[in-house]
Amino acid sequence: MPSKPQTPASGGCPLAHLAAQIHDCRRCPRLVAWREASAASPPRRFQGEEYWARPVAGFGDPDAVLALVGLAPAAHGANRTGRMFTGDRSGDWLYAALHRAGYANQPTSTGREDGLRLRGAYVTAVVRCAPPANRPEPAERDNCLPYLARELELLSRCRTIVALGGFAWDGALRALGELGIETPRPKPRFGHGAEADVGEGWKLIGCYHPSQQNTFTGRLTEAMLDETLGRARELSG
Repeated sequence: MPSKPQTPASGGCPLAHLAAQIHDCRRCPRLVAWREASAASPPRRFQGEEYWARPVAGFGDPDAVLALVGLAPAAHGANRTGRMFTGDRSGDWLYAALHRAGYANQPTSTGREDGLRLRGAYVTAVVRCAPPANRPEPAERDNCLPYLARELELLSRCRTIVALGGFAWDGALRALGELGIETPRPKPRFGHGAEADVGEGWKLIGCYHPSQQNTFTGRLTEAMLDETLGRARELSG
């Protein structure tokens, strides 16, 4: 018998209640309009599919020791599937790497009911709606930050964060700051392989985002991503 989908939107845990709040959010008119317009005019390869077209909550193990933070859902990726980093090339790279590292039970993620389960890891993002040109405005980021802060707070065993890109690095630091955790001054600079100690016990690791812009050019390789996840495992214990 196939396992039930692993999603904080099901069940009665606090992450489920948070996910419901995220799914109903309409605080950013520009992002609401863009995510719905993207769903209404999909590319040919996705025509006929029913889009999620709502904000996307995080996904994974409520007992995760590692959180991976991205920028935002892709217009025809998570905005379509309803699961973060699912349905696009970035997700293909990320979930394959999580599988190789032992965090995922399978190397692919195509939809919310595909049987994927994460063990010890949780995948989320700074912004929850697909932004035009993948560029959220500062006010949109700030509207979403409390959701990321609350997720990190509810992941009570998590003290290690992999930030996928500079935007995620900055957002993770801001979210931890919203929780009252003292962040380093001056702010640590993002870089692939960069590490920062935040507060008492939090570890932040930088990783280039697994976007096609980085993977097609070789700026990010599978070996580099595997090394990052290996380091994250070392730090998270």
